[in-house]
Amino acid sequence: MKSSKLNLLEVSMIVVSLVIGMGIFRTPVNVARESTSIEMFFWIWAIGGVAAFCGALTYAEIGSRYPVTGGYYKIFSHCYHPSIAFAINCIILVGNASSLAGVALIGSEYLSYAVFPESADSKFINLILATSIIILFYSINLLGLKASAKTLNVLTFIKIGMVVLLIGAVFTTGHPSIGTPMESVGSGDPISFLKALGICLVAVSFTYGGYQQVINFGGEVKDAPKTLPKGIFIGIAFILILYLGINYTYYKVIGYEGLKEADSVAAILAGALFGEKGFLIFSILLFLSVLAYVNVMLMSNPRVMYAMSDEEILPAIFKRTNPRSNVMVISLTTFTALCILTLVFAKTFDTILNYIIFLDSIGMVFSAAAIFKLRKQTAHLDKKDIYSIRLYPWVPLFFIASYVLAGTSIAFTNPKAAIVSSIVFAVFFILYFILKKLRKAK
Repeated sequence: MKSSKLNLLEVSMIVVSLVIGMGIFRTPVNVARESTSIEMFFWIWAIGGVAAFCGALTYAEIGSRYPVTGGYYKIFSHCYHPSIAFAINCIILVGNASSLAGVALIGSEYLSYAVFPESADSKFINLILATSIIILFYSINLLGLKASAKTLNVLTFIKIGMVVLLIGAVFTTGHPSIGTPMESVGSGDPISFLKALGICLVAVSFTYGGYQQVINFGGEVKDAPKTLPKGIFIGIAFILILYLGINYTYYKVIGYEGLKEADSVAAILAGALFGEKGFLIFSILLFLSVLAYVNVMLMSNPRVMYAMSDEEILPAIFKRTNPRSNVMVISLTTFTALCILTLVFAKTFDTILNYIIFLDSIGMVFSAAAIFKLRKQTAHLDKKDIYSIRLYPWVPLFFIASYVLAGTSIAFTNPKAAIVSSIVFAVFFILYFILKKLRKAK
């Protein structure tokens, strides 16, 4: 009988699809505006890539030592306390639903521009298209993990092809630069550099983020101790190459100063490389890449809800699966409904996401730090068939430090976001004990 578990290629594709979303087509503008020089602009992407490598290796070991479905939730529960797990994962689920809804809406706007140019500004049409995207991939995920994984592979290859096309075009078309790509400004004093580094890391970390969710599939990966770390490593290595390449292309064609002023950097780049039809072609390709992100988010997040139900934090119904397809129907349906509700009511997606990033920094620090406890608890596995980081503890410490710096930067530059996010976290934390008390009263 053919195995239904994920193989190395599928794990690698999940990593690539989780990480390469809309960020790389938007955040380079933010990084250029905040960086103090063109040299820093490229260094910050390299530093972010190294941090992502360190995070990938850290989560690979965590997933190898704790290979269970919904692992990202169970790490908090096992290494800290179920209340911490509940609060952070509720925030993560809400943030992921908002992110999925926002990306689907942006993708629908690009499609509207390409297919219905006369109605491109119609919020109603964009809303219908975005909702249809979510419902379509909800239906695909109902067919089972393998069906959604195969769909993911096709869409991810389209997304990769789009980035490679943009990178390759700059070396083959001979199109002159829009801006003056060699301009640069002074790097400033060390304190200014450190502040700029922290602010830039917020955008860069968001662009590289997402790979940590792969450990949610730990119990569904074939030969997880070997396959999981290899899949994460291959995925991140490929992403790093693509990100450095696409940022060089932005710089080469648009120029450093031009990049700072760009509203839609990818559209400007496509138009410069391919002429008037460039944006039309890119709009369709970008829409297809959005589909991959929607699909993988619908694959991953219901598994967190399953784990929370397995820990008896959520009602048992959330871990109910279809006996034929093994699909977590209730969790998948609930998360999909949350995405659609967010799509309809959350009109200030960018503002919401700014608040979520602060809590995401807390979540990454706490989850990565779990490796220190897991190492002690599973020391008897060290010489067996299990993945272990070679440069321990420096690799996880570097990763943790990068997110501490990003979170601290948010707290100083946008204290309101930090305060409000902390209050929301506290509400979920208290809600855990309320739900626990209600369960005991039954």
